[in-house]
Amino acid sequence: MKHVAFRGRLVMLGFGSIGQGVLPLILRHIDIDPGQITILSGDARGQDVAAEYGVSFAILPLTRANLRDVLVPRLGPGDFLVNLSVDVSSVALIALCREIGALYLDTCIEPWPGGYTDPSLTPSQRSNYALRDSALALAQGAGPTAVLTHGANPGLVSHFVKQALLNIARDTGVDTAVPTNREGWAALARDLGVKAIHIAERDTQTANVAKQPGEFVNTWSIDGFVGEGCQPAELGWGTHEKALPADGRRHDFGCDAAIYLMRPGASTRVRTWTPLAGPIHGFLITHNESVSIADYYTVRQDGAVTYRPTVHYAYHPCDDAVLSVHELAGRNWDMQPQQRLMMQEIVSGIDELGVLLLGHSKGAYWYGSRLSIEQARGLVPHNNATSLQVTAAVLGGMVWAIENPRAGVVEADQLDHARVLAVAEPYLGDMAGAYSDWTPLEGRGRLFPEEVDMDDPWQFQNVRVV
Repeated sequence: MKHVAFRGRLVMLGFGSIGQGVLPLILRHIDIDPGQITILSGDARGQDVAAEYGVSFAILPLTRANLRDVLVPRLGPGDFLVNLSVDVSSVALIALCREIGALYLDTCIEPWPGGYTDPSLTPSQRSNYALRDSALALAQGAGPTAVLTHGANPGLVSHFVKQALLNIARDTGVDTAVPTNREGWAALARDLGVKAIHIAERDTQTANVAKQPGEFVNTWSIDGFVGEGCQPAELGWGTHEKALPADGRRHDFGCDAAIYLMRPGASTRVRTWTPLAGPIHGFLITHNESVSIADYYTVRQDGAVTYRPTVHYAYHPCDDAVLSVHELAGRNWDMQPQQRLMMQEIVSGIDELGVLLLGHSKGAYWYGSRLSIEQARGLVPHNNATSLQVTAAVLGGMVWAIENPRAGVVEADQLDHARVLAVAEPYLGDMAGAYSDWTPLEGRGRLFPEEVDMDDPWQFQNVRVV
C-alpha cells in the first residue's frame, strides 16, 4: 500500500541500523523511485543494502566546514532531508532546510561531535532540554515542515500517550471527544488524574554470541546510546512532586518543564512496570520526550502552571547491553574498544515498548508495542525488533510531513496521532493495553528500612532507586 507520493529528491543522512531498516519501508509505502534517493554516510556500513535497492550511496562525512557545500547542490524547495546520523548538528540542518525550503525529519536532536560530553559546558548546557530549546528557537512562523525527534522514543511514544488517555477515559466512564489541540489534551490528562508517565521498555532480545570483555553490545545505535547515557539524567517535573531531589537542578532558561540530575542517566535507575516483565529497574536515560510530553501536557491558569505530569524514560535494554553499561561505568564512561550491533545473531526475544500512565482512578495503565524478533524479520528485512519500532515511526513521520508540507518546526506531540499510528501499527507487532495495581511502594522496606512517601506512591522519591 502506498500511503503518499513524493516527487522531490530525498537525501538520507546516515545509514546505520535505522537507515538500513527504513529504506525498504520507504520504497514499500511511499510512491518514490530509488533514483530519487541519495544516501550520504560517514562510513561504508550498509553500502550493500543500498545497492540491493538500487539507491545511490556516498561516503561523505558532514562537518561544520562542508555542510553547505555538500547539501545545497542536493536539496531544493520541496525536497526531503531524513537525518538519521550522529555527530551532525540537527539545528544546523534544520536551519538550512528552512532556508532552502526542504522538508526535514530526525529521530534525535544531535549536537556537533563532543556536544554530549564537552567538559567546558555545564550539565544544563549539554542536556536534551538545551538541545530541544535550541531547535524550537527555529520555530518562527510557517515554513517547510521539520519533524523533530520522530523515532520510537522520542516520537512514537507521544502517540501512545494520546491513545492511552483515550483508552483510560473510555474505561473509566469519562465522556470526552478526541481533543484537537494541546490545551484539550492537557486538560484530559489532568481530569483523568495522571500524575506520572513512564516510557517503560524491556528488551529481552538475546544472541547466540556472548558479550566479550571490552565490547559494547546493543540492539540499536551504540554511539547514540552511550552519548545520551553520558548526558545528565533528565525528567519532566510534575506539579504533584513535593520536593526536588538533592542532586536535582532546574534550568535557568526555556519552558521550565523539566529538571536534570547531577549524574549520568546510565548510572541512574528507576522503578517501573511492563505487562510481560512485571516490576523492573530501568535506566533513567535522558530523552527528548521526557521534556516535550511534560511541556505539552502543562496546564496554565493566569500564567501560572497548575498541572504537569512527571515524565521520564525507564529503560531496561537487552541483557548484553546492561552488562555493557556496567562495564562502561567501570571504565569511567570511556567507550569500550569494540562495539557490536546485534542483528543476525539474535535468536529470540521481544522489545516491549510502551507508556505507563500512573495516578489515575485505575492506578497504572501500560499501552504500547510488543514486537518479537521473529515478527520483525517476517515483516521487513534489515531490522530487529528494536529497530523496526523506530523505522515504522520514521515512516509514519515522513508520511505526515509529506501530507503537511508547511507545518513548520513541530514535535511528535503536535502531530495527528491517529494518522501516524495508522501508518506504523502494521509493523509494531501486538499492540496491547494493560491495567495494574503495581506501585513503586510494592515490597519496599521488607529487608531494610527505606525513606518512602507512603501518602503518595507516585512521588519520584519512591520511583528512584538509591
